[in-house]
Amino acid sequence: MDSLKSREILEILEKDSRTTAETIAGMLGLAPTQVKAEIDRFEQEGIIKHYATTIDWEKAGVEKIIAFVDITVVPARDVGFDSIALRIARHPEVTSAWLVSGGSDLSIMVEGTSLKDLANFVAEKIAAVDGVTGTNTHFLLRKYKEDNVLFHDIEPDNRLVMSP
Repeated sequence: MDSLKSREILEILEKDSRTTAETIAGMLGLAPTQVKAEIDRFEQEGIIKHYATTIDWEKAGVEKIIAFVDITVVPARDVGFDSIALRIARHPEVTSAWLVSGGSDLSIMVEGTSLKDLANFVAEKIAAVDGVTGTNTHFLLRKYKEDNVLFHDIEPDNRLVMSP
């Protein structure tokens, strides 16, 4: 299968992982067996890492506290940032971890059930990692969009149309 069709399959699945091989085949003019084989290949090669659902936990009545933590580190000899980043990423509270450019070296997203839990996690688990020289924590106040999904309905524009 050509790389353009493969990319299109990935883009469709990224928007909605529930899209069936049959639906994708119809959209791209391919046989469902071709699409299924390509999706299987993506999964086997680790191109598709995980299928997920975007949930509005606030609407579901579940209290989740989310924070973004910028971390400055001294890279470890011979392995750079990788060993520190992977050590931090293994904590179950860490939902995402990235090497970034700018004023910090790593940026992580963490989840907990209270501000105190997250503050303690950052102070006791992250700041205590050998090589970490500083942290800067930002707590999420409100979600507007996540994974290309809007969390708040856009109000219709009810203004009258004026023509010149």
